[in-house]
Amino acid sequence: MANKWKDIRRTLSPAHEAGSRGKVDKEIGRLPLAEVRKARLMTQNRLAELLQVNQGAISKMEKRSDMYLSTLRSYVEAMGGSLIFEQCFPMERLCSNT
Repeated sequence: MANKWKDIRRTLSPAHEAGSRGKVDKEIGRLPLAEVRKARLMTQNRLAELLQVNQGAISKMEKRSDMYLSTLRSYVEAMGGSLIFEQCFPMERLCSNT
């Protein structure tokens, strides 16, 4: 008989479960927008209602290869998430006097 995840989860330490949650969150961040929306159990129609656009606009947004950060932020926040943007520069460039 297969083990149920909720039964296995009860045996995990809080630290192990937090580590697993971090890995899941990291992988979700790599998914295309449509897959993230589906993982959140949200339809294009519902997301369109929240963003006050039509369903076709959501479909187009999910197929785009680039968009404004403000558009992406709105999309993510409508699903209950937050967008975190990080800029990283090599240290030698930051410390360079040239």
